[in-house]
Amino acid sequence: MKINAIDIELIHFFRRISVPVARVGLFIVFFWFGILKVLDLSPAGPLVERLFNNTVPIMSFHTFIILFGVFEMLIGILFLIKGAERIVIPLLFLHMITTFMPLFVLQEETWSGFMVPTLEGQYIIKNFVIIAAAIGIAAHLHPMRQR
Repeated sequence: MKINAIDIELIHFFRRISVPVARVGLFIVFFWFGILKVLDLSPAGPLVERLFNNTVPIMSFHTFIILFGVFEMLIGILFLIKGAERIVIPLLFLHMITTFMPLFVLQEETWSGFMVPTLEGQYIIKNFVIIAAAIGIAAHLHPMRQR
């Protein structure tokens, strides 16, 4: 088999699995991280609490973190459901706005120097990969029908 034929086969294979793999990957990340928050086991809990206390503590943090974890779990589940993309992608972007906030609100905890993120900052910055996966899923949607 020629290298070109192998290349074409691999490209077609990866095209077929790219969206399902992205969906499962996003489900795993969001559901797993969400359930850790619900069970009060998340290593991100202290950072989320500091952000919560510095922004709008409109309820108890305990209630908020459980609701936030359930929200993350919902995002994960919705990524598994074909047809829910137009619901979950806006929810994801809302989540990303809140997730990126510590880079600006808690700079002392997310940056150790100019353009040098702490471990927490790196944890947040990796969300650009999540956004890229969601954009890849959205790119495979069919246009909505006119009514």
